[in-house]
Amino acid sequence: MSQRTHLVVGAGPIGSAVARRLAAAGDRVRVVTRSGSGPDLPGVERVAADASDAMRLGELAAGSDVLYNCVNPQYHRWATDWPPIAAALLRAAETSGAVLVTTSNLYGYGELDGPMTEQTPLNGTGAKARVRIRMWEDALAAHRAGRIRATEARGADYVGPGAESHLGERTVPKLLAGKTVQVLGSPDTRHTWTYTEDMAATLVAIGADERAWGRAWHVPSALECTQREAIARLAALAGVPMPKVTTVPGVLLRALGLVNPLIRELPEVAYQLERPFVMDSSAAQRELGLVPTPADDVLHAILDGFRARERRAA
Repeated sequence: MSQRTHLVVGAGPIGSAVARRLAAAGDRVRVVTRSGSGPDLPGVERVAADASDAMRLGELAAGSDVLYNCVNPQYHRWATDWPPIAAALLRAAETSGAVLVTTSNLYGYGELDGPMTEQTPLNGTGAKARVRIRMWEDALAAHRAGRIRATEARGADYVGPGAESHLGERTVPKLLAGKTVQVLGSPDTRHTWTYTEDMAATLVAIGADERAWGRAWHVPSALECTQREAIARLAALAGVPMPKVTTVPGVLLRALGLVNPLIRELPEVAYQLERPFVMDSSAAQRELGLVPTPADDVLHAILDGFRARERRAA
């Protein structure tokens, strides 16, 4: 297979994982962030640029086979920051001819009583849901008009080293220290969690497979359980006692939201942790042959990431 060229916009846990996979396959990779950061690897070029600058993105995307949207604006600025970035990425895909592959989530579906599939209507009403719906509808319209080729991968809450996760910073250090773990929402409703490496694998796969274009795909995700069950399994794998699990009081969240813009955004998506939030990813497994990382391997990766960080700190 001939060497391919890729432009990855964003170098958080997902963008970096995508870049590593592409570089390991021997492809040429250009990573764009505002600061010029990204994986320092052979075959990876790091460029500083503004993701909302359509002209500059178009220049950087020239000659690329695939353009990956792995951008992650600040959570409380989605409504203002996403529209110009999404428009710039659409324009860059159109001028360069690169396949536009977007990293997305499940917000667009809104509150549901059953598992989400790719055919579930995008009926979300929150501000963040509307942003995500508009991004996909614009990309799909451009695809159907023949202006671009587009696809997107939708994942649930991320887990894995470096991911901001309910099963990450607020859980693992306390679990390893034998302290009480406080969770957001209900500890006993079922929830799907998406491993960052599985998201990266899906993005790379759908960018390379023309059967995937013009559709959205759910990322194969093996970790589906309650927060309490996940914490219990983490404790078992870590060889520590199961900690006491409590819920963060709503009054505390409201008080913190007065001074913390990130926490202020949580009520809009609180349903995701208060009622079942389950994603069906069978289509990608059946039609594209993608296989999720086993749940215990995902939990081991979470623990290994924190233990490696502790060793570095020591």
